[in-house]
Amino acid sequence: MISIFTIGRKNLLRNKLTAFLNITLVAFGIGILSILMLATQQISSKLEENAKDIDVVVGAKGSPLQLILSSIYHIDFPTGNIPVSDARKLAENPMVRLAVPLALGDNYMGNRIVGTDQSFIALYGLDLGWGKFWEKDLETTIGSEVARTTGLKVGDTFFGAHGLSGSDDVHKQHAYRVMGILKPQGNVTDQLILTNIGSVYKMHEGNEHQDEHQDSQQDSKAEINNREITALLIQYRSPMSVVVFPRMVNKSTNMQAASPAMESARLFSLIGIGIDTLKWFAAFIMLISGLSIFISLYNSMKERKYDLAIMRCLGASKFKLFFLVLMESLQLTVAGAIVGILIGHGSLYVIGFFQEAAQAKLNGFYFMTDELYLLLAGIVIGVLAALLPAFQVFKVDIAKTLTSER
Repeated sequence: MISIFTIGRKNLLRNKLTAFLNITLVAFGIGILSILMLATQQISSKLEENAKDIDVVVGAKGSPLQLILSSIYHIDFPTGNIPVSDARKLAENPMVRLAVPLALGDNYMGNRIVGTDQSFIALYGLDLGWGKFWEKDLETTIGSEVARTTGLKVGDTFFGAHGLSGSDDVHKQHAYRVMGILKPQGNVTDQLILTNIGSVYKMHEGNEHQDEHQDSQQDSKAEINNREITALLIQYRSPMSVVVFPRMVNKSTNMQAASPAMESARLFSLIGIGIDTLKWFAAFIMLISGLSIFISLYNSMKERKYDLAIMRCLGASKFKLFFLVLMESLQLTVAGAIVGILIGHGSLYVIGFFQEAAQAKLNGFYFMTDELYLLLAGIVIGVLAALLPAFQVFKVDIAKTLTSER
């Protein structure tokens, strides 16, 4: 079998340009499928991981998808603010088990500063790596990625900037202090700066109100009285609330309730057409590659009849020559499949490197067992492309071929 592999490789090297073209076609098709498979799986797992314990998000009326993206994934702008008094009524509703308030509006070096309360820790199951959780105004606990990219350490201070991105309008009247750094959580909290809601208010109020929240270590709900927040992340008390609660909010209040599961499904349905189109395009390229390999092998069989006849005279069986042709095809397609998978991972690494939104960052070092199916696809293409040319071996008449060549 080793000799067959070596002979097949040398036969391919006799026409390097054709071999390169066939490998490139296979690699291009496999590469596209690899990128789509890896990117879809990573995005899907990120969406699921970040929203797995959140049943519904309540915020200002507008686009439900925008509300989900801004409040859970932190990759869009909020739809607006809602009164704290209205939010508190919903939080106290019998159908609600947990309601986590969010106040957004500032960032530090592109990392969003999120005003919330201690229930946020329970919702995401946060664990500390260093220091402690925030307690008072202007105290923060930062995500692991924030610490890595900004260089902030426990005890450091920094100034937040107005807006969810950019650093043009810096709030220099107050400095945040880092009290703790989270362990890597594997979700959106790695890129967040967490503080209490009073800190967010303090950054956006005039001097006459700067002393209003000095007692912020008390009940966090008291500190946001008569104010506005961005959204509520809600867990239901019972499955029955799935039907009743969103309808109640949407019809009887000036707020809206958006389901992360429904909006994520809608998001994937919107981009699904483009993904399916690219998959069909990749399949077409792989079909062309199989046809190209078939044609090149079929034509080479006509040119190599004399060589095959000599090999038969030297003791090679018809089945051995059959597997020789099959091996040549498999070397092309398997090599193309491996190169295609490498192209897929390399492309995702480059895309992830230049991505601005860290919350949806793609990882080129992410591997899936389903990628083995891409290798299997390369093997199937190789076998199908080589079958007809390989069967020509059984039609070679040794005496006639050697006599005609002589």
